[in-house]
Amino acid sequence: MLIDSHCHIQDREFDADREEVLARAKEAGVDHVLAVGSTLSSSRRARDLAQKQEQVFAAVGIHPHNSAHVTGDTFAAIRELAAAERVVALGEMGLDYYRDLSPRNIQQRVFRYQINLAKELGLPIIIHDREAHGDTVEILREEGAGEVGGVLHCFSGSLEMAQECIDMGFYISLAGPVTFANARRLARVAAGLPLERLLLETDSPYLTPVPHRGKRNEPAYVTHVAEAVARLKGIPVAEVKRQTRANTIALFALPLRAEGDS
Repeated sequence: MLIDSHCHIQDREFDADREEVLARAKEAGVDHVLAVGSTLSSSRRARDLAQKQEQVFAAVGIHPHNSAHVTGDTFAAIRELAAAERVVALGEMGLDYYRDLSPRNIQQRVFRYQINLAKELGLPIIIHDREAHGDTVEILREEGAGEVGGVLHCFSGSLEMAQECIDMGFYISLAGPVTFANARRLARVAAGLPLERLLLETDSPYLTPVPHRGKRNEPAYVTHVAEAVARLKGIPVAEVKRQTRANTIALFALPLRAEGDS
């Protein structure tokens, strides 16, 4: 069995067929998913879905794109959501210098605040990093984020950066891009990192893996990510599924057995 460690199944793209999507995931061997918030409203939806669906856990947080809109009331609401049953992490949080939808200094301030909130609450963090590798690592180190640990989701950095983050106590999560033929740097990351520090995700509805590229992504497709990692590492896909499931359970303290169902 597999766990999709990062998706946005609570969001509107799945409103028409969410039950069917979860059923397809289970049929594909993906027995649990982590619905990750990016705004206050999507975090609330993730919390609500996790409390209704045994197959779903939740994370709550503010994506760097939305940092400019954060107020003190936003943080108070995130703190309240984080205390809810089946909320297992804070995130996604971090830096995005590719789109720059919020000023970088505000992104950094909101990122630091959420790291410290996670330390206060004793929850791991889910980190978004796009074209901001140096500042991301620097902030993680300066804020002592390794105290709670977490994962760099949909990793896009170098093998050397990944190892630096692992040395701080973090996991690295691979998504659909690892299946792309031109993703040479990601192939090196997948091949070079210890399986014990890897998670798998879809980031659905985004970043659809081969062979479904061009369609809406969904949690069932994390199986293709597992197959790509197995191929790049030269090991059986069953080993990738078993170990990444165990890693996800360990990081988020999920009330599941490492092998089998809840």
